[in-house]
Amino acid sequence: MSRDLIVSTALAQVDRSGTQGLSMRSLAQELGVEAMSLYRYVHGKEDLLEGIIASLMTDLTARLEAAEPEAEHWQGFLQTVAQEVRRIATDHPLAFPLVATRHPAAPWLRPPLRSIEVVDTFLGALTRNGFTDQQAVDAYRAFSSFLLGQLLLESVIRGAEMSPPEEPLDEGSAAIPEGDGVTPLDVAPEVRRLRALLSEDRTDEEFEISLEALLDRLERALSQ
Repeated sequence: MSRDLIVSTALAQVDRSGTQGLSMRSLAQELGVEAMSLYRYVHGKEDLLEGIIASLMTDLTARLEAAEPEAEHWQGFLQTVAQEVRRIATDHPLAFPLVATRHPAAPWLRPPLRSIEVVDTFLGALTRNGFTDQQAVDAYRAFSSFLLGQLLLESVIRGAEMSPPEEPLDEGSAAIPEGDGVTPLDVAPEVRRLRALLSEDRTDEEFEISLEALLDRLERALSQ
């Protein structure tokens, strides 16, 4: 028994039945142990969900770090990012809403590129390819918005539930990332350096830019 085994089994349950089908009791039954024995490794369902997200993000970080040196151009790297995040949504459609909607590692980060390590890899790849700090952060914001909207829709089409849970999820003292903004950044130098830009609220501007881009795309299609 280990936390990794418990979390991977919980992810498999979510893949089959969604988050509503996950419980400490059902998880213990599948593992062949008493439910109370699980609390040596996890604090409850809330902690399990956070563990699932952390597991998916750790895997994403490893894949991006492995792919970055092979990218001939920054566009190739962004295509890799998009495909790897989409792989999470297609391989785990019932779990992807967790990645998309739950607390990010810091209040100024955005899902689905939500972990400090993933964002640091993303920003570093762009700044090393000639992006200014502001351009890299703008790309992160725009890319996150694109992925979030597109992949949440795909997840819903594949059966994901987007309604809120009927009862509180927390069954213990789960350590949930929340909005105090004091997350240690020792392992993420690009995130630490660009934190001020990441913290800016530019949602109004981003909405208008996205809307204009959509209207331009529709106009081009109409004129063809």
